[in-house]
Amino acid sequence: MTKLIALYFYIEARYNNEWKYYSERFSNNNRPEFTDEELITVYLFSIMEERRFRIKDIYEFAKKYLLSWFPKLPSYQAFNNRLNRMAAVFQKMLEEVLMLQVLSGQYSPCNVVDSLPIITCSGKRKSKVAKEISEKGYCSTKSMYYYGLKIHANAMVQEGTMPLPERLVITSAAENDLNVFRNNWYDMVNKTFMGDKIYNDEPWFEALFKENNSRMFIPVKAVKGMPERIKQFNKAADDLWSKAVSAVRQPIESLFNWLIEKTDIQRASKVRSTKGLLVHVYGKLASAFLSVIIFKP
Repeated sequence: MTKLIALYFYIEARYNNEWKYYSERFSNNNRPEFTDEELITVYLFSIMEERRFRIKDIYEFAKKYLLSWFPKLPSYQAFNNRLNRMAAVFQKMLEEVLMLQVLSGQYSPCNVVDSLPIITCSGKRKSKVAKEISEKGYCSTKSMYYYGLKIHANAMVQEGTMPLPERLVITSAAENDLNVFRNNWYDMVNKTFMGDKIYNDEPWFEALFKENNSRMFIPVKAVKGMPERIKQFNKAADDLWSKAVSAVRQPIESLFNWLIEKTDIQRASKVRSTKGLLVHVYGKLASAFLSVIIFKP
C-alpha cells in the first residue's frame, strides 16, 4: 500500500494548494466526510494499480479492499455523482503532469502527431450520450464511423521507447486533425513534425516554416489526375520517403496502444452523461501519465 499512501499525499498537497478551486462547493456541505482527495485517490489508484476501468468495478474494489483506509466511503450513487464533478480537476492534473515533463528538460526536436478515437457508440445508430460535446466521425484505422471524441496527441519522439505527449487536445470526433493542428500547435518553434496524409497543406506549412522554423513531413499523397507515367517514374523515391516517415511515426501507435491497455480509454460505451465522458477521458489520461511521469516504475 506504499503507492496508495504516496498517491494520497501527492493529491492532498496539490488539491489543497490549487486543484480545490476547480471543484469548489458553495453549499454547507463543502467539506464532506469522504473528501475529494480520497475520492480522487480511490479512482486513480484503482485504475493505475488494479486495472479497474468501470466506475462500478472501482467502487466495488474500494468497498471490498480499501474500506479500512477509507471508512467513510459513501454509497455507489453518491460516489458516482461526486466523481462526475471532478472532470475539471482531472483536466488540470493532466496539464500539470505534462508541463512537469517539459520543465524537467525532456525535449525532442522531432514530434509525431495523430489522433485516437474515443467511441461512445457505433455510427450505425444515433448517439444519445454527451451530445453537447460528441459528434459522428470516421476512424480510418478501424475503417468505421462512430460517435464520440478524439484525443489529438502531439508527442515528443524518444529513442528506444514510446513518445510522450508534449500537448494534448480533446475534440469531438468530427473535428479534422489538420484544423486542430492549425488552431492549437501553430506556435511551436524549431520542430519537425511527422504526420499522416490528413496533414497535407503544403502552403500553410511552408508559411509555418518561414515563421517558426517548424516543418511537417507526411507520406507522399497521390495527386489527382497525375499521369500514370509520372506516378511510375516517381514511385521508388515516393515509396522510400513514405516508408521513412511512417517508420518515425509508428511509435505514436505504441503510445495509443499503451493508453488503451493501461486505461481502456477508447471504449466509452458505458458512459451515460457529458460529465461522465469528460471524467472518463481526463481521469484516465491523468492516471496513465501520473504512472510514468510522477510515479515512475
